[in-house]
Amino acid sequence: MEATLEQIPRTGKVDLTIQVSTIINYSAEAARRLVGRFVANEISYLLRCGAPGLVVAERLYWRVPITLAFPTTGPVGTVGTIDVDVETGQLSITPEQIAEITRHAESLAAAYSTVERPAS
Repeated sequence: MEATLEQIPRTGKVDLTIQVSTIINYSAEAARRLVGRFVANEISYLLRCGAPGLVVAERLYWRVPITLAFPTTGPVGTVGTIDVDVETGQLSITPEQIAEITRHAESLAAAYSTVERPAS
């Protein structure tokens, strides 16, 4: 498991003490399944979810990467992420984020379709 800490200065002295108390009601796998179901139903069936990373911020949440994948060739590239609250399972996604993921997926698909591929 990987943890990401947000808002840490890039330079200078940093004293870091982390004490987090929460109940993880949704595992990384549960978060991946929630996001997978959401993107397949709401955005595109060609989107897949990668391994979530744990993000430590004001609350803990799983950050689930979303990848465009074609049935014949597999994963093409990452198009965005969706965060899932570890306690509630609530997805943190706005209409603007959905539009951004859609734009990235369409752009990646268009670029991929112009690449010469050998005939099968």
